[in-house]
Amino acid sequence: MQQQIISKLTTELIEAEEKLAPVEPLSARFPELSVKDSYHIQLQWVERKLEEGRVIIGKKVGLTSKAMQDMLGVDEPDYGHLLDHMKVSTGTVLSRKDFIKPKVEAEIGFILKDDLQGPNVTYIDVLMATEALVPTLEIIDSRIEDWKIKLVDTVADNGSSARAVVGKPFYEIDQIDLRMLSMTLIMNGEIRATGAGAAALGHPAHAVAWLANKLADYDMSLKAGELILPGALSSAIDLESGDEVTATFGKLGSVSISFCE
Repeated sequence: MQQQIISKLTTELIEAEEKLAPVEPLSARFPELSVKDSYHIQLQWVERKLEEGRVIIGKKVGLTSKAMQDMLGVDEPDYGHLLDHMKVSTGTVLSRKDFIKPKVEAEIGFILKDDLQGPNVTYIDVLMATEALVPTLEIIDSRIEDWKIKLVDTVADNGSSARAVVGKPFYEIDQIDLRMLSMTLIMNGEIRATGAGAAALGHPAHAVAWLANKLADYDMSLKAGELILPGALSSAIDLESGDEVTATFGKLGSVSISFCE
């Protein structure tokens, strides 16, 4: 795809985020748009954010569940970048007015102590490179109108990333069976979703390994100190003003967020 079209779509997505005005699906207007083109849009989006003074603090993996992959007609996950303005602490109150059509997902976050450079990274490499685990809520928000997305749309839109709400780090990672670790998501006092670590490609460390190996295609790696979100443990839930959300992860702890007007 021509570079000028990639630049045009990057500008569209940046303006959609700033103005909270979603755009028509890229996939509908540019049927020739490839996944590779979309990653180039995402990378150009990141470059522009860095020029504005933003800092990369991590990465996120999406579409790790078979159900989501089937829905979008794909056979692998996707990823996006986490920037400094996206990270918020547990207990934070966010304004609904700062988002277009937000949803929330619960994830087991990884904080790295060593770099991970693909290809050929394994889940064992991931566990050895992990300093701590952290209970996390990811707020996703599509800049594509009405969430009418295909894979190329969400990839170009930085994996629909918006915020990463992080709890207290847990350092004794050898004390947790991540595959079996349970998650309960409670909204406004009611259980809305449950899941386990196995929902993220069978084991969340597998998802992080996939990401490290995928980034190698673009000569990138995961860096020590980064926060890595390996994918949701259940389906995303819509967020509205007045909602209070808490996700509990057994001995890993809990994380919460509230939405005001």
